[in-house]
Amino acid sequence: MKPFVINSHGRLVFPANFLGELDFSVLDTFEQFTAVIERDFEAKAPTGTDILTRAEGGTYAGRFPLLRDLGQNLFWVNRYSITMFEKRPTRWRDVAKHRDDVFLPLLTPWEDAERKVAAVERAYRDLPATWDADTEDKVFGLLFDLFRNKLHHATELPAIKPTVAEFMAQPDALTFVLPDHDPDYPVFRTEEILDADEAVPELEALMRWAMVLHNQYPWERSRTELRRPADIGDDDFVVAFHPANRDAMAFIDRVRGARAAVPTATAPAPRVPVETVAPITPYPPVRVREAFEVQPVLEALAVVRGEHICSNVDVIRNASFSWSPMSATEIATKTGIEQRRYTSREPEQLALAAAKAALAKSGRSPSEIGAVLVSTCTSNRLVPSMACWISGELGLQQTHASVDMVAACAGMPYGMAEAIRQLQEVRRPVLLICVEKFSDKIGSTRTSRMIFGDGAAAMVVAPAAPGATGDVEVVQTYASGPHSEVNSIIWPNPEFDNDLTVYGPEVKSLVQRYLDQMLDELGAQSDPDDPTRTLLESIELIVPHQANKTMILALAEKAGLSLDQLYFNVESMGNVSAASIPIAVFDAVRDGAITRPTRVFTPGFGAGAVGGYVVMRIDPAIVADEPVLDGGASLVLPTHATRTTTDDVRVAFGE
Repeated sequence: MKPFVINSHGRLVFPANFLGELDFSVLDTFEQFTAVIERDFEAKAPTGTDILTRAEGGTYAGRFPLLRDLGQNLFWVNRYSITMFEKRPTRWRDVAKHRDDVFLPLLTPWEDAERKVAAVERAYRDLPATWDADTEDKVFGLLFDLFRNKLHHATELPAIKPTVAEFMAQPDALTFVLPDHDPDYPVFRTEEILDADEAVPELEALMRWAMVLHNQYPWERSRTELRRPADIGDDDFVVAFHPANRDAMAFIDRVRGARAAVPTATAPAPRVPVETVAPITPYPPVRVREAFEVQPVLEALAVVRGEHICSNVDVIRNASFSWSPMSATEIATKTGIEQRRYTSREPEQLALAAAKAALAKSGRSPSEIGAVLVSTCTSNRLVPSMACWISGELGLQQTHASVDMVAACAGMPYGMAEAIRQLQEVRRPVLLICVEKFSDKIGSTRTSRMIFGDGAAAMVVAPAAPGATGDVEVVQTYASGPHSEVNSIIWPNPEFDNDLTVYGPEVKSLVQRYLDQMLDELGAQSDPDDPTRTLLESIELIVPHQANKTMILALAEKAGLSLDQLYFNVESMGNVSAASIPIAVFDAVRDGAITRPTRVFTPGFGAGAVGGYVVMRIDPAIVADEPVLDGGASLVLPTHATRTTTDDVRVAFGE
């Protein structure tokens, strides 16, 4: 988990975006490590020669692009040390010469250094400020001091450094040497980095980069030399590299072959491609009125949003050195999202708050609940399951079932389908909760950071009185597909430091496939209330899974949907996966898109190549007031009149 923090200015900060740390416990091989380095440190970073060419060629229109290039270049220069080591200037006589956990950098002198340094200094001086001259000068001062004193080539750096003994065995090897060292050399405290506060979001991100990079060289850089082993005096200082943590040391041992490699997981056999085959016959949608004796009635819908707003500006304030340049406006254009909600609470706390609010709205007591179902793909707990934990927190001595379901962005259709099946057995209300917390699972992955948010919704699904019409008319669920679509969204993903990753083209493919299938099915189904028209023609409002609005609109238009039928709240909530549809339905009532009982089509699709939809009637009266969370400790709920009681229903069914 990589949680955000709230700094002293009340702003969201994502430390994973600029600290450059890696989880070596998930890396088994050197090839895995270098793949991460190439993607996160090398792919976007210019070399010194690139910067020289741009500076002398007049490519830079202002100071910010030059500063950004310097920052990315210096993260690339430190790609192995910042991820794997802690640097400690140490007197040569005090350096352990024969230990296997103390290393020295092996360096190659930087050719053409004077020309490159002079070109950067001249270009910065001649360029106009992009936004704020004072802040840009501060950033340049930090970055340029590192750039002009780095002394060595970055292209030829070995990832695994030699031990001190190995360095001494190479007479011509070169490493950093200092004539003396001040142990109190000023560096930035973590709190200072988190509290960086600039009016321009792009410059705030760049200031954090510069502060982190400054801390990579905690010594007087201008007095640094490169020397051979024989030229180092006992009272000289070298920069000893110590593994950053136990996992980093274990990885170094594996790569060096000092110990037998112990995989973090059983290495899978190479995948053999298989042909994707269609089912023998299609899976028809379930017409609830015809398929089930006990009809579902929606008694309550409650939501709890993450308490922190993360705007696009906040995302830009936290831009990672591994990202391409992007503005807050460009994020909105690309995704349709202006902000997303994040929470400091655990996802089960959001879920419990939503459950209590839904129960209060329905007038049901916990003792009346027959089953608790939780749809989530981001739970931080496995045992007990979130559903069992919530059952206990509600004081339920027993349920027929308390179960977590992982159906990602189709979590609401999957949950509703299972709730209806549970109704047939328990004949008493089912509590369905959809909840996600993505904010601590994103890390520095840009696409995921732009899209995902946190939130919860809970619904009370109760049995209708005998002979009464229920609120749910059709349910459908799907799963699987081509290998590329099944693996289009992955968490945890060891190839991305266990961060949540999204492969856009594959996601778009599965969404188009499922949306076409859904519309074909609805077009082939008759309206339960009017057999002369199709179910698709009877739909009054479409509330889709709130993924990427720009993508969904384009696909919906391609599929022939009327865009004025679609409701979105993604611009203010982001993508909350399983919780996105019920939260959007709630907001459709709040925003006046639903003012009377309305037939709503709710298509969902996403990770695992899951899909599904519900066609249901939404009565605005079921929507609860949003609960007031008091520091996560207390929950203030309004009281509401009860509807048909469980005892009434049980008597009616002859129990």
